[in-house]
Amino acid sequence: MARTTREKPPQRRDAGHGIVIARPFGIPVYISPYWFVIAGVFTLVYANDLAATLHGATRFVVAAAFVVLLFASVLVHELSHSVVARGYGLPVRRIVLYPLGGVSEIEREPPTPGREFLVSAAGPALSLALSAAGYGLEHVVTAGTIIGVLVTQLTWANLVVGLFNLLPGLPLDGGRMLRAVIWKITGRPGPSTIAAAWAGRAIGVGLFVLVLAPPVENRIGSLYTVVWIAVIAAFMWTGAGQAIKATRFRERLPALQARRLARKAVSVAADTPLAEAIRRADESQARAVVVVDHEDKPIAILNETAVMATPPQRRPWVDAGSLARTLEPSMVLPADLSGMALLDAIRRAPASEYLLVEPSGQVYGVLAARDVDHAFAGV
Repeated sequence: MARTTREKPPQRRDAGHGIVIARPFGIPVYISPYWFVIAGVFTLVYANDLAATLHGATRFVVAAAFVVLLFASVLVHELSHSVVARGYGLPVRRIVLYPLGGVSEIEREPPTPGREFLVSAAGPALSLALSAAGYGLEHVVTAGTIIGVLVTQLTWANLVVGLFNLLPGLPLDGGRMLRAVIWKITGRPGPSTIAAAWAGRAIGVGLFVLVLAPPVENRIGSLYTVVWIAVIAAFMWTGAGQAIKATRFRERLPALQARRLARKAVSVAADTPLAEAIRRADESQARAVVVVDHEDKPIAILNETAVMATPPQRRPWVDAGSLARTLEPSMVLPADLSGMALLDAIRRAPASEYLLVEPSGQVYGVLAARDVDHAFAGV
């Protein structure tokens, strides 16, 4: 299976994605560590199926070659998404190959439904083209030989991958094509995503019903197939749920505004006793303290965590400057930042507090990362 992800909420730490195996067109391709485990299982299962026609170590070599070629087909499928996306000026972060398929991580949504449709359709189209090419090769190679077996299996595998991805429900490519069609008709990308995601959930539920409805053993044929259908159904349901959650996140993201989250701040000199700095903040009903130099230029922000860890009886004897974090240029943010731009700025420079300034350079207030986290969770 293959799917294409779009813009994701930024995280402060980028999790590992596995091992980089190639950089076609400059796009890093990762393989998940679990891929090797599942590839081994696939090899054993397929080698067992070949026992009737091939013997000895040959069937294991053929099975391993088929698994590698199958995932090469998945990589080509994903590359088609990425190449078309790049053709429209959309940055591609990476391609990740998982045990059940692959993901092309495209950083931005296509700006029009037409481009969305073409980017999404590129993968299934290439998979079906590979299947057609394999069908043509079947008439050239000798049936029953090792090459003949591999060509036949790859022909069917690409046909299944292409047709399955055309199912009209997220997170599949067909779901994104459906989203593009609804978007074109309604002019509203958000509700279009929700509709395509619920279509994907309906497909997932249908697969669960197929697995659970009696007499499932007679109709499906094997427990192995039942398990795979159940896994695919779960994939459909969870992927559609993630699409719904991401859409609701993007729709509400503009409400995340630095000005609205800013804390009022007071300015103190670095040698001001902590107790006095806290008193001035309380008197001004401020929730932040900015340390300034002799020219009243902000040079640091009092760290809230360090203040809370300082016992009240010690605060008269501790300078505010000793508990402040020096202001780096990346910690000074425009007060007008909002939405994804605000989250991107925070992601680039992780800190507990940031200084918000007006276009004129005047201090507007302090933005605490904890407040952003709370607001982000609310979104």
